[in-house]
Amino acid sequence: MIVVMVASFIIQRVLGSRFEKYSQVPSPRGLTGADVARLMLAQNGITDVTVESVSGKLTDHYNPQDKTVNLSEGVFGSASIAACAVAAHETGHAIQHAQGYAPLRLRSALVPVVTFANNTVQWVLLAGVIFIDIFPSLLWLGIALFALTTFFSIVTLPVEINASQRAVRWLDGAGIVDASTKPMAVDALKWAAYTYIIAALGSLATLFYYISLGNSRR
Repeated sequence: MIVVMVASFIIQRVLGSRFEKYSQVPSPRGLTGADVARLMLAQNGITDVTVESVSGKLTDHYNPQDKTVNLSEGVFGSASIAACAVAAHETGHAIQHAQGYAPLRLRSALVPVVTFANNTVQWVLLAGVIFIDIFPSLLWLGIALFALTTFFSIVTLPVEINASQRAVRWLDGAGIVDASTKPMAVDALKWAAYTYIIAALGSLATLFYYISLGNSRR
C-alpha cells in the first residue's frame, strides 16, 4: 500500500508538471480546446453532443446522460497542446458513446450500483472490522461492496486508454499536431492514464488486504 501511495503521489506531481509545461506550448493551428472538441465531433458525424465550459482545474469530463463534453476553463479557451490533448480525449468518450463501445456501456451500467457502494462501503467495512468477532459476515458484505468499486476501476482502464488512443490518432490525422508537438500530446495523455492505472492497483491492494483480514478471522 505504501508503494502505491508513493507512486500515486509521484504520478500526480509529474502529471501536473507535464500539463503545466504543455499548457505553455501553442497548438500549431491555433485551435482552442473547444474548437478541437467541436471539430472532432463534426468530423465523426456527431451532431447531438454539445461542448460546455465548467469551472475548476482538470475537471474535464464527458457526460453521457446529457451528451455534453465538459471542458475546464483552462482547456475550453486555451489554444495549447495540453488543451487540445485533453479536449480530444474527452471527445473520444463521446465517440465511444456514439459507437456503443462495450467497455463504456459496461461502466455506465455500473454507475448506479457503484455510487451506492461508494456511499456505504466505508461504513460497512468499519462496522465489519469492529464487530468482526460477532458478525463476521458484515465484513464480507463490505468486501463485496469494495470489490464492486475495484471492478469499476478496472473497467475504467480500457475506456480511458481507448479514448486517449482515439485522441492521438485524430489529432495526428486532422493535422492538429505536428512532428514536434505530437509527442507532447502523447506524453500528457500517457501520464493521465497512469493515474487510472495506479488507482486500480491501489484499489486491488486494498481489496486483497480486506480479504486477508476476513480470512484470518475465519
